[in-house]
Amino acid sequence: MAKSLAKIGFMFLVAAAIQACGDSAGKAKTLRVGFVPAEDAQQVMQNAQPIVEILRKELGMEIQPFVATDYTGVVEALRVNKLDVAFLAPASYVLAKNEADIKVILKSERKGIPFYYAAIITRSDSAIKTLDDLRGKTFAFGDSLSTTGHVFPRKMFKERGIDPVRDFKQILYSGGHDATVLAVLNGKVDAGATYANSPDSQDTAWMRYLKDPEDVKKIRAIAFSEPIPADNLVVSGSLDPSVVKKIEEIFVGLSHDAKGKQMLRDLYQIDGFVSATDKDYDSVREAFIAAGIPIKEGLQKRRS
Repeated sequence: MAKSLAKIGFMFLVAAAIQACGDSAGKAKTLRVGFVPAEDAQQVMQNAQPIVEILRKELGMEIQPFVATDYTGVVEALRVNKLDVAFLAPASYVLAKNEADIKVILKSERKGIPFYYAAIITRSDSAIKTLDDLRGKTFAFGDSLSTTGHVFPRKMFKERGIDPVRDFKQILYSGGHDATVLAVLNGKVDAGATYANSPDSQDTAWMRYLKDPEDVKKIRAIAFSEPIPADNLVVSGSLDPSVVKKIEEIFVGLSHDAKGKQMLRDLYQIDGFVSATDKDYDSVREAFIAAGIPIKEGLQKRRS
């Protein structure tokens, strides 16, 4: 599966390069849009299609959607100028800003709040009650560049004097929030890191990915992070300003339309977008430092 998606990603980059060469010196005819794989990449692509169609219609351009096999795949595509627009999680944005000529234009909000949280979860019938109880247990992070699935949980652990490599029996990188939730539910790991849209277990990843209400009851959060600035939408620094303005208008418009809100909810469980600046993500940069994770580490590993 991963190799197949990687091949698709490579073919996308080749096609994008051919398209770029074929365009005239005027405005580009194709808009290349990248999506981070917060869950199974094929599911993200399916959920993105209604938005892709709206962009095609409103911009009058061909839209090339691209879902990478991991978060750093989108960052790498931005770095080598193979994407014009991208949806990014906070941590992947911080890395992308460090590596590529991009500008953040919008950040997401849920129920009017432009923040979300990392959640450490276990099974409801587990004896694990606190972070300290995780010592000697098995644990699932998400993607290595996931904000709530890795960076902020590592920060939380470090603040408690917990070193996952030293103190956990085994560490699994599931690759996505859906896989982490299922790993915990099915007992493949004792606990895991995912996201929640509120620090009270009322709007969470496990509610999204577990369709059976009885399964939802089997998951319990033992800790939540501080508020984290939400996911965002970025554009290439070379994209025509008039196109950028139109993209902003389209997504703000979706944010105020019932059907548009549902599309965004289906895609990344968000309700809409508001204006954003680079400074909004300073706390995420600080989290990398606090967690002891070099910002460039993820992309460097991918290249090696």
